[in-house]
Amino acid sequence: MTIIATIIVLGVLIFVHELGHFGAAKAVGIEVQRFSIGLGPKVLGVRWGETEYVFSAIPLGGYVKMGGMDDEVLERVEGGSGDISPREPKDSDYDAKPIWARTLVISAGVIMNMIFAFATYAFVFAQWGIPEPVTTRIGAVAESLLPPGTEALATVDPGSRIVRIGDREVTRWRDVPEGLLEAPAGPALIELLDPSRRIEIDLPRERADRVSLASSLNAWIEAGVGATIPGSPADRALLEPGDRITAVDGRPVGNWFDLVAEIEAHPAERIELTLEREGRELIRAVTPDAEEEERDGVSVEIGRIGVFPPASEMAFSEASLGQAVRAGYGETVAVTSMILGFLRDLVTGNISPRSMGSIVTIGEASGQAAEAGFDQFLRFMALFSINLAVLNLLPIPVLDGGHLVFLGIEAIRGGRGLTIEQRMRWSQVGFVVLLGIMLWALGNDFLRLFGL
Repeated sequence: MTIIATIIVLGVLIFVHELGHFGAAKAVGIEVQRFSIGLGPKVLGVRWGETEYVFSAIPLGGYVKMGGMDDEVLERVEGGSGDISPREPKDSDYDAKPIWARTLVISAGVIMNMIFAFATYAFVFAQWGIPEPVTTRIGAVAESLLPPGTEALATVDPGSRIVRIGDREVTRWRDVPEGLLEAPAGPALIELLDPSRRIEIDLPRERADRVSLASSLNAWIEAGVGATIPGSPADRALLEPGDRITAVDGRPVGNWFDLVAEIEAHPAERIELTLEREGRELIRAVTPDAEEEERDGVSVEIGRIGVFPPASEMAFSEASLGQAVRAGYGETVAVTSMILGFLRDLVTGNISPRSMGSIVTIGEASGQAAEAGFDQFLRFMALFSINLAVLNLLPIPVLDGGHLVFLGIEAIRGGRGLTIEQRMRWSQVGFVVLLGIMLWALGNDFLRLFGL
């Protein structure tokens, strides 16, 4: 299952990316000499018109070879010598086209990956519905978000269930923010169970205050492990998905928010996690990474162990096409922000380079997603498509981002770009950097196989 899932994920997403380059090149009149799925020597292929469509030996990428696009690295990828001689550009050559056309061609792969992710998320929401937590239990209240007149909500006990907001009965979590947003302005009663009590708040008139109020309540999440970041303190401490954490250094934790608060309070300090796994009680020692974070305009040091929360029990509400499209857009934006945040933390040192994974990690994640169901597999493909788009925009020569940098230099210099020799040298540097990153990621996976 894992091997098949990995082949499908990589094959589809590489095809989508390269199809973007191919379609844009054709649209602006550039000759496409080869469309390859895979790298290295050709295994099999067929010629149709001016283009040769091939499968190559190494299934870890792909490329579109365009007339006039001098690239020593691409020549080597195809198994050639990499010796490129100067020549007069033809009208159908890449380097004969204006900067805007070449920018479109280079950007089209990333654009296609983002469109694929958005369309996939929208399809999943339209087909299976929009997921929402079944619980009506409150996990935590963000007091800083409570507008004037609603401060009484800060007294709600974690674990309490909301059963009514004004005249609106609450049967699922979606009813909570909707009730707070839509109820008439003025006094409103909120009824709770476990323990049973009533709270009166004054609902504000301003929309911004309503949104802040709705955002202040967080649904209950169990204190446990949904997944770990490879190479993180949690991964090195051998925490596993499905573990339920009951205490930190002997202090009980009731839910996810309690757990996060305890871990954040101990940056770079050894702590012991008491957890339940398959009916057994275990203790795992872990030292959270120390990270800097801005809170209320102040930089504070917090602890992080690299663990994701367990999935809540979900219900799926039927979605119209418009709702599915909006939800797909929202999910695409959220995942893109998450990946950009990960890269930022990786560069600033807030996340260990040990968290990087290679084809082994991709394969494991692909297999797990496939086993979780077709909808989860599609969601994983959408996430990985965004990941592929973002990584391709890194300003490393041989990646799309590197080519965009070359075009930016040419635009700044009034149409005078780098020479072939300069592009060759930078492409060689980029190839070495990319190879180094790949070897580092593969090394991380290799070490993880031995629990290091």
